[in-house]
Amino acid sequence: MAVVAAFLVPGHPLPFLKPDNRPWVPLMRGYAAAERALDEARADVVVAYSTQWIAVLDELWQTRSRLTGLHVDENWYEFGDLPFDISIDTVLAQACVDGSKEIGVNAKAVDYDDFPVDTGTIVMANSLDPQRHLKFVLAANNLYHDWDTTIRLGAMAVRMANEQGKRVALVGVGGLSGAIFRTEIDIEKDGLASSDDDAWNRKLLSALEAGTANQVKDVLAEYVKVAKPDMGMKHLAWVLGGLGEQYTGGKVLGYGPAYGSGAAVVQFTVH
Repeated sequence: MAVVAAFLVPGHPLPFLKPDNRPWVPLMRGYAAAERALDEARADVVVAYSTQWIAVLDELWQTRSRLTGLHVDENWYEFGDLPFDISIDTVLAQACVDGSKEIGVNAKAVDYDDFPVDTGTIVMANSLDPQRHLKFVLAANNLYHDWDTTIRLGAMAVRMANEQGKRVALVGVGGLSGAIFRTEIDIEKDGLASSDDDAWNRKLLSALEAGTANQVKDVLAEYVKVAKPDMGMKHLAWVLGGLGEQYTGGKVLGYGPAYGSGAAVVQFTVH
């Protein structure tokens, strides 16, 4: 069994940058609970997919051994900077490059100084590994990859880790409902953009907790149409693909708004 822990986490920077802001406290408590669960799982590597790392030609994988720098988010720069220091499992990452090609997906390795690491990846790594003792494998979100392709990529990444005898923490980084406030708000009064978005987010989260794959699939079909979630919830496809038949449910550790959009921390049950 390669997967020893699995999570959906938000990549929005505001809760991370302003963790004491009342509407965002539940999300950061959820992240703290996920950090503890990850530590207890004793994973060898975190295999993560962020909706904010955009690719358009190939599936990209980070293969540079260490990524460091100071990131300024292109939308929320006034709230603060995001330092990062992320160690990469280069052996597994290269295996994922090769494995992508084996399943019919063009892929390339990314290995150069000052690569513009995306906000979602940084928020995830800083929140789940604040002591910076873990290694990561980072996969890009190719805009032309559909749900099924992302499922196959997640499954392949876990298979490569299993062949190397590594314990995997599987992470999908992204949001829920996609509507945001288009004008400046008082962040202390942040909430979901609409009650319908809130209701649909909760319906999806309940289905994920229940652990019936068919139920999740049924909810997702309508959810994607109505709530217009982040990248069609491909970050969920990544996790479900990696879990495969291990998926038996989960627990919502935190749920709330992120400037009108929906966000949640979900821990999946792994046996």
